[in-house]
Amino acid sequence: MNVHEYQAKELLRSYGVPVPNGIAAFTVEEAVEAAERLSGPIKVVKAQIHAGGRGKAGGVKLAKSLEEVKEYATELLGKTLVTHQTGPEGKVVQRLLVEEGCAIDKEYYLGIVLDRVTSRVVIMGSSEGGMDIEEVAEATPEKIIKEVVDPAVGLQAFQARKLAFAMGVPAKLVNKFVFMVTKLYTFFVDKDCSIAEINPLVTTKDGDVLALDAKLNFDSNALYRHKDIVALRDETEEDPREVEASKSDLNYIALDGNIGCLVNGAGLAMATMDIIKHYSGDPANFLDVGGGATKEKVTEAFKLILSDENVKGIFVNIFGGIMKCDVIAEGIVAATKEVGLELPLVVRLEGTNVDAGKQILKDSGLAITAATSMADGAEKIAALVK
Repeated sequence: MNVHEYQAKELLRSYGVPVPNGIAAFTVEEAVEAAERLSGPIKVVKAQIHAGGRGKAGGVKLAKSLEEVKEYATELLGKTLVTHQTGPEGKVVQRLLVEEGCAIDKEYYLGIVLDRVTSRVVIMGSSEGGMDIEEVAEATPEKIIKEVVDPAVGLQAFQARKLAFAMGVPAKLVNKFVFMVTKLYTFFVDKDCSIAEINPLVTTKDGDVLALDAKLNFDSNALYRHKDIVALRDETEEDPREVEASKSDLNYIALDGNIGCLVNGAGLAMATMDIIKHYSGDPANFLDVGGGATKEKVTEAFKLILSDENVKGIFVNIFGGIMKCDVIAEGIVAATKEVGLELPLVVRLEGTNVDAGKQILKDSGLAITAATSMADGAEKIAALVK
């Protein structure tokens, strides 16, 4: 789960991470009022969307007067902002962050992620912070400094100092940098983050170390113990189908193809998409109904798939281990009748109660194409949608 920059900064502020003073605004009037309440000659008006690259896309403006704040707020609110992370469709700006400007001396990059190879938290830093950090990582990876944290002892102060020296943080500001990194790490662990990124982290001419921007991602599997984080969710920034899927406890990700996939198990779902591609088909989604699917859940999954107007056929690929094939078959029949399915439907069942499941499909009288294997099913659905 993602949050907006202004939400991320409020969360970090509560842990002691220094951030600029800022106020969220949802209207032009609120933006002007926010600017009046903030100090300093320069205000920064920042579009709030769940995507990076806002600066390059014109989503960050420096205002030197209230008139300019009003002008920029009017320009940004309601605008579709297209960045390298939004895709060509972009995202509509529905809220802003109005922030006090600061006298930047140097920009750095700081990020904390979970390294899935080592199963440890890794802190990354670079002296090349700012809008082009992705290019730095690709062209000059040696400029990305990493510190691996031992989970038994947590982040040590010497590691943060080592990072500061390697990044070229001025000696007089090293202690402030160490303080920020330590607080950010504590937040990362306490709140079950998957990513905590500050880009840029800046040193100022006044001798401060600030998180000028903040991006936080949270592990969805841990949200049940962070109700305060869940309350920050902005569903307008998410695919409506993915929002509906989460309400039905379905793991769904929309893709660009025309073959809807209904599978149990993430690994099998990935393999299903691969084999569809092998037979020159294009998956329209990743959809894992999980190990305890009911008839109702399967029906919701069908509705979700069919909400994508690009879908021209559906491939159901079920391996019944914990899940029973006859229950899935009943769900498929019920869902097909309820939604009035007219598209090609190919079903491959294997595992517990598979014979009973196949018989249910056969006796349904519905136009369901049976598959003897995953490859057979992928080949058939790819041919049918053509």
